[in-house]
Amino acid sequence: MSTAPASEQRRLLEVQALDTRLDQLAHRRRTLDVLARVAELEERTAAIATELVTVRTAHSDVRRELAKAELDVEQVRTRAQRDQARLDAGQGTAKDMQALTHELEALARRQGELEDVELEIMERLEAHDADLTELEARARNAADDHAAALAERDAAFAEIDAEASQVRSARDAEAAQVSESLLALYERLRAQHGGVGAAMLRGTRCEGCRLDLNAGDVAVIRAASEDAVVRCEECGRILVRED
Repeated sequence: MSTAPASEQRRLLEVQALDTRLDQLAHRRRTLDVLARVAELEERTAAIATELVTVRTAHSDVRRELAKAELDVEQVRTRAQRDQARLDAGQGTAKDMQALTHELEALARRQGELEDVELEIMERLEAHDADLTELEARARNAADDHAAALAERDAAFAEIDAEASQVRSARDAEAAQVSESLLALYERLRAQHGGVGAAMLRGTRCEGCRLDLNAGDVAVIRAASEDAVVRCEECGRILVRED
């Protein structure tokens, strides 16, 4: 049975309490409600960004389609204006004038067809404009919500980290007054037993596993010297006896 001054063993309980608080703060940091909201908003903004790429690509395609349709109409209109000018000038034979008249009629029909196509494309572009405007608004709202959630998360992190820093400093100060061998045993047991390596023996109960020790074990512990490092027979943790 190893030994350590009773004062060091009692100080070990202070170290344990501070370690427990650090574990609680770490758990709180990992399980903040805002973290789920940040993750959900990141997924939402990513999904909207992907959708924006698709909609912007389609919008760009329709704009190019409209530009081509406008060019087609303009070419037919220019040709018709040139033919009309020749017809008005009366240049050429009667047969030429008749051909120009037929061509103008054909160009008028073609222009009407192309203008119908142009109008249909313009209507589609308006629909794409509306979709793009709505999606960009959603993207801005999602980005604002994400930024707000990040700010809330960072504020919570800062608060937790500040307290953890204070607790860690206090823990280090307490641990510095415990012998290396006792502290090493405590750390090993703490790793094995869910973060609790030392506990108070209150009466016959181990406060670590919350079990009552049998009379024989209690008698052995009470008979041990004050500096003896005793362990719980049920859980194996260091038992610190009351003064």
